[in-house]
Amino acid sequence: MTLSSKIAVALGVLSLLLAVWALLLARSRRIHVRQGRAWSAEAQAADSRAQAAEGRARTEVQNRQAAESRAKELGIREAELLGEVRHLVSDRLPALALHLISSHHPVPGLLHKHLAGSEAARLLDALPEAVSRIVLKERRRIDAAARAALRGATQESQALSYRLQTNIVGLQHEFSAPPRLTQSLLESDHINEQNLRLTQRSAIVCGGWPGHVRKDTYVSEVVSGASSRLRGFDRINIVSRLGLSNIGVVGRAAEPVAVVCAELMANALEHSRDDLMVDVGLVQTGNGSVCITIDDAGKGMTAEALARGRSLISGEQQEVLLLELGDPPSMGFAAIGRLVADYGLHVSIDTSSPYGGVRAVVSVPENLLTSIDENVTPPSVMAPQPAVAPQAHKRPAAADAPAHSPAPSAAAELPQRRRRFSATATQDEAAAAAPRPLDPESTGAIWSDFQSGLTDGRSVTDSEQAL
Repeated sequence: MTLSSKIAVALGVLSLLLAVWALLLARSRRIHVRQGRAWSAEAQAADSRAQAAEGRARTEVQNRQAAESRAKELGIREAELLGEVRHLVSDRLPALALHLISSHHPVPGLLHKHLAGSEAARLLDALPEAVSRIVLKERRRIDAAARAALRGATQESQALSYRLQTNIVGLQHEFSAPPRLTQSLLESDHINEQNLRLTQRSAIVCGGWPGHVRKDTYVSEVVSGASSRLRGFDRINIVSRLGLSNIGVVGRAAEPVAVVCAELMANALEHSRDDLMVDVGLVQTGNGSVCITIDDAGKGMTAEALARGRSLISGEQQEVLLLELGDPPSMGFAAIGRLVADYGLHVSIDTSSPYGGVRAVVSVPENLLTSIDENVTPPSVMAPQPAVAPQAHKRPAAADAPAHSPAPSAAAELPQRRRRFSATATQDEAAAAAPRPLDPESTGAIWSDFQSGLTDGRSVTDSEQAL
């Protein structure tokens, strides 16, 4: 084999080896590329997994923070709701109970104002309203039952008091009774009158009728009879300024007017000292009604008490609960209000008394007034008579007047003052002013009759006391 062939073979072998090596290199490169790509993909996947893990961690942190925030918010809401419930139980509901008794006690609202408008706030506000409705309904039911029970008891007590009064009056007409027994009967009658007034007032407040039927009665007798029902009646000064003495109250309204006057006079006596008088005046107005004014010199009424009293006596309140009248219940103004609503009277109270106390005015309308024949039914001697207006005293004319006056001279033609009346008293006036002559015989006869009557009365009294 020649050298060239050997060289060609060697070159062929070398080329083959180079080709194989190139192929191997290409294959290795492809393998490395594939591995690089795989490694890159794995790196990218690892990065993605790392990022996803980081995102999950971040999300978990955010979720944990949100959960903590929600838990904190829920804790605050729970604390606020617990505070509102506690405020409702400890403050709002007790204040509501006081408000139902008197409107001067306010009911507080929500403790946290920012809760207004929420569902929880609506529920918290609805609870006092529901409790108020339930309490008022139950209170009216209980009050109606108490009224019925008290009305039944007062009706029986009234009937017994009227029977007792009839018996006492019958015993008072026993002229042969000892003076001490007569005095005891009078005192018992007065005590029974006071008890009857209290029972009558309670019956009226509970829906009963006054319990006494009268015939047409003089206004002055109605007022004086009302004063006789009171303890301390001797402190009441009644002055009649009626134009006519025959003015009366119709029978159906006589007792209601007496009850109204008695309650107002009792209030005046109660709120003034025992040494102060209560002035009662009877006045006939221009519109035909009769006004009864009651003035006391007491300490007056507070603005709150005055407003409460005006509300009660106005008769506008359809229902006055016994629970609203205090403990013990003050039923005077409530009874007046019911009678005002039933009979059309008008009663007013204010602090314009001329003595610094309270003035009460009872107006009896014309439709409740009547005229009474004084010849058929004469007025009681104890009733105040209408005051007579003072009349000017007319002095008699002069007995001896000059027939003619001297003619004045031309220089003295000025008006002259002359005496309108004589300076000397007339014979009639002198006779009236002169003392009457004493008659010893008639005076002695009068005293003898008085002594004999007194002796006979004492002997009868001593014999009855001995029995």
